[in-house]
Amino acid sequence: MPQVRDAGGDNAGSVLEKSGPSYDGRPSARRGIACAGNWIVDIVHTITHWPNQGDLVRISRQAIGLGGGAANVLTDLHTLGADFPLAAIGCIGDDAYGGMVREHCRRLNVARDDLLTLVGTATAQSHVMTVPGKSRTFFYHGGANDALTADAVPIDELAADGFRLFYLGYLLALDALDRLDTAGTTGASVLLERAQRAGLITCADAVSDTRSDFDRIVAPALPHCDYLIVNEIEASRATGVAVRAADAGALERNSVEAAAARLLERGVGRAVIIHAPEAAVWAAPGSEPEWADAERLDPDQIVSPVGAGDAFCACLLYGIHEGWPVPTMLRIAHLGAAASLAGATATDGLPAMTDLAESARFDIR
Repeated sequence: MPQVRDAGGDNAGSVLEKSGPSYDGRPSARRGIACAGNWIVDIVHTITHWPNQGDLVRISRQAIGLGGGAANVLTDLHTLGADFPLAAIGCIGDDAYGGMVREHCRRLNVARDDLLTLVGTATAQSHVMTVPGKSRTFFYHGGANDALTADAVPIDELAADGFRLFYLGYLLALDALDRLDTAGTTGASVLLERAQRAGLITCADAVSDTRSDFDRIVAPALPHCDYLIVNEIEASRATGVAVRAADAGALERNSVEAAAARLLERGVGRAVIIHAPEAAVWAAPGSEPEWADAERLDPDQIVSPVGAGDAFCACLLYGIHEGWPVPTMLRIAHLGAAASLAGATATDGLPAMTDLAESARFDIR
């Protein structure tokens, strides 16, 4: 398929110090987070209730914004006030929605714009149906996202420009990268391995897909993830460990820890972070799991839950980049996720990191 690639912006920084597998949690001279993966235009519909098949349901509110793992995390990092370089990496279509994505990145003044425009292809889009106070349902068209390959990601250039973290989101929502080959690898596993070899810290996220081969798609990427950040549903589907009680649906912390341990056994290098509406756990090799409870909110305070997981992820990545203590990162990530619930789109509810840190009584100066 023909491709047109716009020239990216200049990136500040140069290679000063390798991070790679020896990273010990302390900030290094390398700076910046590269966000690769899904770029989606979200059309978020607020509805009064979920209809039966064939019924009419009224839309009380509609909002259009950018969504997807890479888009949301990059936007959230900018909103948080990240003072380090950000890179936008992925595929968009040669349509109005693609223009919206690129203009969004220009407004954020990202250090590197490595978005590929695919001629004759639609930009990915999702129609999000949300009932206030309840969960949301996605109707998704993958479009250009499904064409992103490992070869399209400029890992060597990112490393040469001094980037520190490489984030990939979402596994299970990038068809070309999710495809298993005869060697048992995927495009995502190849990409993450290349990033590690180049000295980048790798972080990955997944989407809550119901496909039966969820665990087989995720597994090849795990040995090349320094950090895996997933929700409890994704952790369960990746491991086969049921993490909620069958009767009341309560989160079973022992089972969540068992799922995290299994993901570590399968190769995740530095930490598995599993988040749920009730709490989150940070599990690292050779250490006791660290738990943090989530913020309790009145359902009336929730406008849309569509971006809460990505806000949690962005806050964690910010903290990992800066080398913050684990309890602080989890506390701030929960605060960020809670704040995002007040926004109609995936990214318009998050405050600045200075505000979150003040609420967490943490000095980021």
